[in-house]
Amino acid sequence: MVYAIVAVVALLVGVAIGYFIFTRVIKGKYNQMVESAEKEAEVIKEKKMLEVKEKFINKKSELEKEVQQRNQQLQQSENRLKQREISLNQRQDELGRRKNDLDQQQNKIDNEKKAIALKQEELGKMQQKEREKLEELSGLSAEEARNRLVESLKDEAKTAAASYVNEIMDEAKLNANAQAKKIVIQTIQRVATETAVENSVSVFHIDNDDVKGRVIGREGRNIRALEAACGVELVVDDTPEAIVISGFDPVRRETCRLALHQLVADGRIHPARIEEVVAKVKKQLDNEIIETGKRTAIDLGIHGLHPELIRIIGKMKYRSSYGQNLLMHARETANLCGIMAAELGLNPKKAKRAGLLHDIGKVPDENTDDPHALYGAKIAEMYKEKPDICNAIGAHHDEMEMQTLLAPIVQVCDAISGARPGARREIVEAYIKRLNDLEAIAMSYPGVTKTYAIQAGRELRVIVGADKMDDAETEALSGQIASKIQTEMTYPGQVKITVIRETRSVAYAK
Repeated sequence: MVYAIVAVVALLVGVAIGYFIFTRVIKGKYNQMVESAEKEAEVIKEKKMLEVKEKFINKKSELEKEVQQRNQQLQQSENRLKQREISLNQRQDELGRRKNDLDQQQNKIDNEKKAIALKQEELGKMQQKEREKLEELSGLSAEEARNRLVESLKDEAKTAAASYVNEIMDEAKLNANAQAKKIVIQTIQRVATETAVENSVSVFHIDNDDVKGRVIGREGRNIRALEAACGVELVVDDTPEAIVISGFDPVRRETCRLALHQLVADGRIHPARIEEVVAKVKKQLDNEIIETGKRTAIDLGIHGLHPELIRIIGKMKYRSSYGQNLLMHARETANLCGIMAAELGLNPKKAKRAGLLHDIGKVPDENTDDPHALYGAKIAEMYKEKPDICNAIGAHHDEMEMQTLLAPIVQVCDAISGARPGARREIVEAYIKRLNDLEAIAMSYPGVTKTYAIQAGRELRVIVGADKMDDAETEALSGQIASKIQTEMTYPGQVKITVIRETRSVAYAK
């Protein structure tokens, strides 16, 4: 028991001693750790303070540099402004000096003008005195002396000028004929043209003769409708694989030929279809006329023509003058004019333009009594052609006074183109004029809508409006036209006048 108590006491003492030793050791270590932490914290604090101070110093130096730069910029700006102010002051001073100099010069000029005026006045007085003395000595007034001197100089100048002019005229006559012939011959030699003579028939070729019956139609209604729509005569005879289109107007013949081509190709040939196709062909032909005019202008290098002038040039393809195709004549004249103008040192493009347009008065859209040259000049002036071009057009038959060198060039080249062998036939022109006169006489009567001269002028077909006259008036009209033709025209053989009055009723099933 005692041992047990001793053991417990020893254990307790040991535990107490151990706890004491343990607490002393732990406390010492804790104190050491605290001191070490405080030292480290102090070191870190001092380090951070140093870093903050360093950053502050850096920022301060940067700000100082920036402030210094801005101060330098401000100083430079101030210096520049001062320099500008100094230069402006200098300029102002210089302007002031110049103004003073100008004022002084103006004053000097004014003084000199006054002095000159005084001297001129004195000189005038002296001249008057001298004139009076001379008049006293000569017994003539100044006006009489001047007139005598002028008259003597006039007579002397006239004599000298007359002899000089005679010498020049003699020399010019010797050289002008030879030079002119040389230029004309060279121009003709440099233009190669083909001879083209218009005729009054066209031939429409067909694949077989069965087509002829379809073209004629039942009781001839198709052929009559086609002749009435186109204004030509169709000759369907024993000629194999051909239908002859007779008419003096090439546009009408070409319209009929193209319409026949479309009708035969389509196969539907009846009066209503014929009228439809003819109307369509006329529009196509109008477009082709415009294209022909454009190609002609481009080929000749002529630009800036009014569209209406281009259309008139295209119409020349279907017109003839004394049997010569009018478009070929105009092209030939234009080329001749260009070459001759170049030989004479003039503008060849302007000469070509005048040559191409010189006969536009021969294809009028309206009836006119003016000669074709004057009418062509009016048309050119209407469409803003230049005055020298208009004058050349109007003067190429001496119906207007020539004002520029273009006019005689166009006149000569027109004569060259028309006078060369095979170019023209007077008979054809007279024939076409007679047919035109026939149609014009019939058209002069009221109620007449269309007139066509066919069979080479041996028949005149007149179409009247059914609502404008009755059958009795139609019969009387044919006699009136025949009587007027007999009294006003000269023609071979006889002319048959056929007046057609037709009533149509059209309806559409929709």
